[in-house]
Amino acid sequence: MRRLALIALLLSAASANAQAPLPPKRVEPQTAAVAPVPKPEELTKSPAKVLFGEKREPASMKARSIGFYAHGCLAGAVALPINGKTWQVMRLSRNRNWGHPDLIAFLERFSNKLPQIAGWPGIMVGDLSQPRGGPMLTGHASHQIGLDADIWLTPMPTHTLNWEEREKITPLMMVRADRTDIDPNTWTPSHLKVIKAAAEDPVVERIFVNAAIKKALCREAGSDRAWLSKVRPYWGHDYHMHIRIRCPAGSANCEKQPEPPSGDGCGHELNWWFRPSVLHPIPPIIPPKPKPPLTMKDLPAECRQVLLAP
Repeated sequence: MRRLALIALLLSAASANAQAPLPPKRVEPQTAAVAPVPKPEELTKSPAKVLFGEKREPASMKARSIGFYAHGCLAGAVALPINGKTWQVMRLSRNRNWGHPDLIAFLERFSNKLPQIAGWPGIMVGDLSQPRGGPMLTGHASHQIGLDADIWLTPMPTHTLNWEEREKITPLMMVRADRTDIDPNTWTPSHLKVIKAAAEDPVVERIFVNAAIKKALCREAGSDRAWLSKVRPYWGHDYHMHIRIRCPAGSANCEKQPEPPSGDGCGHELNWWFRPSVLHPIPPIIPPKPKPPLTMKDLPAECRQVLLAP
């Protein structure tokens, strides 16, 4: 009897333990992801776009643009807030809303003019630079020193866009399907006013647009044409303008953009862009070998300090 009672007691205890809740599992506190400090061998072998693309925060240094627009980096970057009274930043997942303070000041100044001069509520801002500038993993050869900004040629909506809208909205295409002129269904007189306002700001060195957009500007500008020299045709740029500002004061190692050619750029040099061989080039039989990616040795020596700074 004693043995049977003992067995019954053990079975009862086992059943109770099986039904009892397990103690809460320990959860370690989560810390923000920090980009690892590159090893010396990574600085010499890894593509610079990988090293700079890993950095999620700016270098805690005095603001300086270092090198040339397509071969450099950015110290002490400032983020353009994703929402302003007259702007909204697009494609937030890219983390490319960083620039030199002079670029941020220009964007605020420029966008504030547009409701009065063009009837736009504001601008939709594409890529500026990464937190420390440098080459990007995708999309741009320039935008490396915090002085370049892509501005959509789509007016900002009057409501605040959510994250998903900023990732998925497609900007308005300004160029006709045959690539020889603007699309009259999307191009309006206000577009000239917006581009002109940007070009007339004294800090602006260049504005790159599709050749068809330049063609429309030349046709519609009237007698006031001095600003047209800053607006240059370039491949792509069908739905946005690429604004480039001058080297800031205090950035001794910033390489200046050469002066634009004289004249308004509306003559034979523009006609070149509409040759059939330019609009529809024949692909080479043997594709050219792609250029190797930039490494740290291709960038100014100061960029190593920017990359390794806290």
